Amino acid sequence: MDKIKMKTPLVEMDGDEMTRIIWKLIKDELILPFVELKAEYYDLGLKERDRTGDKVTEEAALAIKKYGVGVKCATITPNAQRMTEYGLREMWKSPNATIRGMLDGTVFRTPVTLDCIKPVVRTWRKPITIARHAYGDVYKASELRTAEGGLAELVFTGESGKTERLTVQKLGGPGLLQGMHNLEASVESFAHSCFKFALDTRQDLWFSAKDTISKVYDGAFKEIFERIFEDYREAFSRLGIEYFYTLIDDAVARVVRSEGGFIWALKNYDGDVMSDMVSTAFGSLAMMTSVLVSPDGCYEFEAAHGTVTKHYYRHLKGEKTSTNPVATIFAWSGALKKRGELDGLPALCAFADRLEKATLDTISGGTMTGDLAALIEGEKPRSVTTSDFIAAIAGKMK
Repeated sequence: MDKIKMKTPLVEMDGDEMTRIIWKLIKDELILPFVELKAEYYDLGLKERDRTGDKVTEEAALAIKKYGVGVKCATITPNAQRMTEYGLREMWKSPNATIRGMLDGTVFRTPVTLDCIKPVVRTWRKPITIARHAYGDVYKASELRTAEGGLAELVFTGESGKTERLTVQKLGGPGLLQGMHNLEASVESFAHSCFKFALDTRQDLWFSAKDTISKVYDGAFKEIFERIFEDYREAFSRLGIEYFYTLIDDAVARVVRSEGGFIWALKNYDGDVMSDMVSTAFGSLAMMTSVLVSPDGCYEFEAAHGTVTKHYYRHLKGEKTSTNPVATIFAWSGALKKRGELDGLPALCAFADRLEKATLDTISGGTMTGDLAALIEGEKPRSVTTSDFIAAIAGKMK
């Protein structure tokens, strides 16, 4: 069989631990036999990031800007324990945060759904995509725990020299303080990415915050979205899709009562929490796809989960593991499909669709990893190792 030829490279970013093992299996058995892969390779494994002073992560982000499409394996964000374990020179930042920052991107996470795995919320019939604003808020906050009472103030000194001062609280004793921020330019990019993604996928877009309580901070998010939507209103109307804003508590009630099939845009912390809730309610975090979309049209695909450390340690002992590779497979299929769309290669798009169908058909046919076997309704499934599961998908592809 002739392999499908690519025109433009995509950016391939290797990762850590068990997902690195799975990454190679997917490439060797599900991609390379069928596609003449053109990829610019970057090793974002922790050892290589340490060796290069994390320059390799920045180089990968620049390559995504150059080629427009990247696919990334899960990576370790080191803590004190990891510094000792890997003998690191520094506690390097999250590669995802670095890439998000350089691309100014928004993360869209969507569950992979199957008829044989019923969502916990029985009204849900279609996937719900979480659009998470991946900048600022509590993730870039400054925090202080006081040992005594006193006056807490919010002080801003402008470039002009003008100073603004607000009283946060007069503390009558020890207290907790937190100061967080965002950038209007980042919120604008977030809004553009959400509206473009809704148009690309032809889905309604919901946005929710708490502007009744946070009148300035959340109120600015609401105002910016409403202003920018005017640039997209006609296109939304043409496709018969809608955008609306509602308070986050009302949105939660609406989401639970809905049948799904829409994009739910959320601020950073809200998106972090709700994406885990949605993925678990639909079945498993290992079935959650993730794509970073920049306002200027760059895409980075990855699995939503981490490096599966426990399984990796078992793998090092020679034990067989049953790690779910579905989200990583769909990261590859998503990247190849987008590359095919951008380059006008219908054969590459069709291959990506076929890979996804073969994966889902394998599960529906009763062969799957252990995590899914516990969720399946109907016939008793056959739980297999990761390598056997990938081999079964490859058999369907051939």
